[in-house]
Amino acid sequence: MYTLNKQSSLSKARRGVVSTTHGDLQTPFFMTIATKGAVKALAPEDLKRIKVPIVLSNTYHLMVRPGLEAIRRRGGLHKFMNWSGPILTDSGGYQVFSLGKMRKVSEDAVVFQSHIDGDTIELSPESSIEMQQAIGSDMMMQMDVVLAPDVSKDEARGAMEQSVRWAKRCRDYLNSHRDDSMTKDQKLFGIVQGGVHEDLRAESVDGLVELDLDGYAIGGLSVGENVEDNLRVAEFTASRLPEDKVRYFMGGGKPEEIVAYVKMGIDMFDCVIPTRHARHGSLFVWSGEVTPELLNGDEFYKKMLIQNAEFEDSDEPVDANCDCRLCASYTRAYLHHLFDMKEPLAERLATEHNVRFYMKLMETIREGVESGAI
Repeated sequence: MYTLNKQSSLSKARRGVVSTTHGDLQTPFFMTIATKGAVKALAPEDLKRIKVPIVLSNTYHLMVRPGLEAIRRRGGLHKFMNWSGPILTDSGGYQVFSLGKMRKVSEDAVVFQSHIDGDTIELSPESSIEMQQAIGSDMMMQMDVVLAPDVSKDEARGAMEQSVRWAKRCRDYLNSHRDDSMTKDQKLFGIVQGGVHEDLRAESVDGLVELDLDGYAIGGLSVGENVEDNLRVAEFTASRLPEDKVRYFMGGGKPEEIVAYVKMGIDMFDCVIPTRHARHGSLFVWSGEVTPELLNGDEFYKKMLIQNAEFEDSDEPVDANCDCRLCASYTRAYLHHLFDMKEPLAERLATEHNVRFYMKLMETIREGVESGAI
């Protein structure tokens, strides 16, 4: 699945290719969030125009609505949402974790109440893979146990060990049901757990690597722990993952964090930050001409709150260093006006801009690894 093409001499940053049924992905790359089968405010043709290579959808939400059989009848999510590029699906573990008291975890499965209508739903490692097969995602995540960062070490160990056992169940089910998939040769990722404890992370890595999965994700971070622990654990875990497999940091998303994770040797990223910030009028703006050297600085971007009064009469583009439709055709004053009037176009233009910022970030990172600047 993964081919390593270039190793930086300055850091652990890597350039490679991830091969999927729906196309090759140049690493490092960022996955735009399409939780329920759509990127909020953008159509698939918008995504293609701004060079989005892959989207991430969520098993839990698609299982609740429209449901497994509805997705299966329509030939999988690619056809349903008219998206021809690769799709990765999260197993739903994090969403179930967020339900709190509405869920009950056992060795066999998680039983929880639907956030839509309160119906009781059971999600097991096997049913999670079955749903992801119906979706037809190119890359699927194992079902794992996610806990808050402040749990005891014993609780973290229990969740980690159960996640490794569930990874094996996911692998075994997938291998015995390959013919049920909408997508040829689906890939399965294991998720490294263990909280902020390095010894538990090491045990998790060892257990998952023994299963010889297609890729490995660093999970259970960006869920409330402090930044120092986040970076420490991410670097420790990345250093122990196989060099010949793709590495994925789940949910880590600020631009400067992505640059830091890339320098640790991590290849894949996702986050709601670009789309969520856009809907609230917070735009990412480059601090200068976009080059790999710029990314090595402390402040290579800033956030613009377009609804602030200072932009009401500004006829400048949002970002002179951006090539998105917003920056090429409209002014800060116009976008300010659209948000002020609560026009839907405001969210669409702002979302396209922020997502394009992240795509340009990844393009520049890849250029920097190739040139030896990162």
